[in-house]
Amino acid sequence: MYTASYAIFDTVLGWMGVMGSPAGLLRTTLPQPSSDAAFMELRADKRNALEQPEHFLELIERIRRFSQGENTSFPDILDLSKATPFRRAVWENTRLIPYGEVRSYGWLAARTGVPAGARAVGQCMAKNPLPIVVPCHRVIAADGGLGGYGGGLGLKIKRLELEGVKIQGSL
Repeated sequence: MYTASYAIFDTVLGWMGVMGSPAGLLRTTLPQPSSDAAFMELRADKRNALEQPEHFLELIERIRRFSQGENTSFPDILDLSKATPFRRAVWENTRLIPYGEVRSYGWLAARTGVPAGARAVGQCMAKNPLPIVVPCHRVIAADGGLGGYGGGLGLKIKRLELEGVKIQGSL
C-alpha cells in the first residue's frame, strides 16, 4: 500500500522533488543536477511512494516561479508528524519570515520559546525536510553572517539575492 506520493521536476536552478502524505507535504529538495539525484534526495522508498505529479501541480508551479525570483507564498499543509515538538515549532516559526527578509537564529530561538537556543535552532535548520516551503535560507547569524545551508552557501546567497536581500560585503 502506498503511503506517500512524489513528483520530480525541473526548474531554472536544477531538478527538484516534492513528496507528500495524506496528512500534508513531507519533503522538498534543493536543486539537484539530475532527476535521479532529486529522487535520491527525497529519500523516497518506491515500495511506499507512488509517482503522482498531478497531486503537486500547483506547488510545482509555485516552486518554479520562486526559483525565478518571484515573490511566492507556500501556505501548504505540512506533515511534520515525525518531527519533535521543538523542530515543528522552529519550522513553523521559520515559515513566518517574510519573503525578502532575514531573521537570526537567536530571533528564531526566542520566538520558539528557547531564548538561549540559537545553536539548537541551527541544528534544526540543518535537518529541515522542506527547504523553500520552510525558508531556512532566510535564517542567518546575529552578526549578519550567513551561517550554514544544506545546498551550500552559494545557493543560500543566490536565494537571498533573488529575494532582494542585500548580502554584507564581508561575506
